[in-house]
Amino acid sequence: MTQVETGALHLERLEGGAYWDVELSSSRGNVLDSELTSALVSTFEEAARAPEVKAICLRGRGKHFSFGASVGEHLPEKVGAMLPRFHRLFRAIDESAVVCLAAVRGQCLGGGLELASFCHRIFASPDAKFAQPEIVLGVFAPVAAIVLPERIGRAGAEDLCLTGRTIDAAEAAEMGLVDALTDEPEKAALEYAREHLLPRSAASLRYAVRAARLPLSRRLEEELPRLEKLYLEGLMTTEDAAEGIRAFLEKRPPIWRNR
Repeated sequence: MTQVETGALHLERLEGGAYWDVELSSSRGNVLDSELTSALVSTFEEAARAPEVKAICLRGRGKHFSFGASVGEHLPEKVGAMLPRFHRLFRAIDESAVVCLAAVRGQCLGGGLELASFCHRIFASPDAKFAQPEIVLGVFAPVAAIVLPERIGRAGAEDLCLTGRTIDAAEAAEMGLVDALTDEPEKAALEYAREHLLPRSAASLRYAVRAARLPLSRRLEEELPRLEKLYLEGLMTTEDAAEGIRAFLEKRPPIWRNR
């Protein structure tokens, strides 16, 4: 077992390096700020170069998986740099072609839900809560617009993305967002990998991942740039997008002008 600790995450290489346990640890709530996002990109780029890796498990330090992307980095003067950097994370996961598991406890919100949903399987504790609350702040979630319909169907994806409502683990499992409910999601993820993934060829697994995810990879390549443009050149020119972000940071209700 080898361990790597940065200011943003903790990495343990288990099972002879075939299984990487990645603990998000950037801040209270494991916010996916620029430091944590960059650390995750580096981790998946390293995994892409490590032929022995068969699975990576993402989990949060403390009571929560992740509160999502940094709201402060969504301000108009910062979002132009933040959004492409955040989207690079999902391209790095996709390009690594490693099986990715999520062990979720507590809050899994916004960008945190996008990250968990991009994994191949989600193991969640009964106390887990899930939400795509960007619309509450006057914005939308580009990655969720691609991955959630793939995972739970268009009706379920639109429900979460258009309302911003929070669902509990039981409802998430019922709609297919969560694959397994368990009191010990980290242990369940490792047991799943030991039974179903680690006995397989790492090389063959990567080709199987690429094959299974070919439609999603194509959507990521073709549609994410269009959604990014829609966000930066469309949404962020509206008054309400900036108002929603500033209202959240100032801890007050937004005053929508509907333009």
